[in-house]
Amino acid sequence: LVVGVRNRHQAAAHHCVSIEHVVVGEGIDGLLGLVARMYVAPGDAVVTSLGAYPTFNFHISGVGGRLVTVPYANDKEDLDGLLAAVAGEKAPLVYLSNPDNPMGSWWEAPDVIRFIEALPETTMLVLDEAYGELGPASALPPIDVARPNVVRMRTFSKAYGLAGIRCGYAVAEREVIRDFEKIRNHYGVSRMAQIAGLEALADQDYLNSVVAHVAAGRRRIAAIAEENGLKPLPSATNFVTIDCGRDGAFALKVMQALLSRDVFIRKPMAPRLDRCIRVSVGLDHELDIFAAELPGALAAARGN
Repeated sequence: LVVGVRNRHQAAAHHCVSIEHVVVGEGIDGLLGLVARMYVAPGDAVVTSLGAYPTFNFHISGVGGRLVTVPYANDKEDLDGLLAAVAGEKAPLVYLSNPDNPMGSWWEAPDVIRFIEALPETTMLVLDEAYGELGPASALPPIDVARPNVVRMRTFSKAYGLAGIRCGYAVAEREVIRDFEKIRNHYGVSRMAQIAGLEALADQDYLNSVVAHVAAGRRRIAAIAEENGLKPLPSATNFVTIDCGRDGAFALKVMQALLSRDVFIRKPMAPRLDRCIRVSVGLDHELDIFAAELPGALAAARGN
């Protein structure tokens, strides 16, 4: 328990807020489950984007919420569409990831701030910033802990490389954090995970080196895609989403052809997004393998 308090103090200092504005949890996934319990009653409408992070949807369904999904617009979460859905449904909760998973796109901070200011006071925003350290600083609005209807979430699973550890935290207004404390699993984050989180957040030099490596990897993946006649989408994450130029069935064939060549990638499945594949930034030799195998995978998908 003492170590958990140290995590809260450290995260609070990192974001220049007091400890009363921070709660630690089992990664963002664990915190999303708590948010669902805190704000959603059976039958309540909850707004998210069609094709956005699916674990949020699982938690909402688990508490009996009704998901209202808004299609992406130009491969980005549609802020105006989300606002319209919130207003039309009088939704108590809305989810936005910035930078976005699975498209890698992002909104700049002024756009996010306008979105927040346009939300009804009765609607809580979950702002999932799992990829925040990997994107431009200009995408992250200043943290305003006086605003009672925004929960900002961070994790050690992405840029910090600790996905298997399951440790993350949320920053919010004091009363919101007190509500988290009432229902969270106080022993859910293991001592090892807490210590790993402490050490990771303290080593910003290493984080910066990882961010630089990921940026270089994104450029390499984009170049490989372009060399093969594909369109890489701009990314602020640790992956690059690649437009395969046809429909979802073709993109699925490309993914399966790569899998048959022992190259593991993923793809979005929602309409409009499913024309793409998603390639994570790997080590240099892994990207060499991707570069070598992609032409053959494309030929197989095309039936050549």
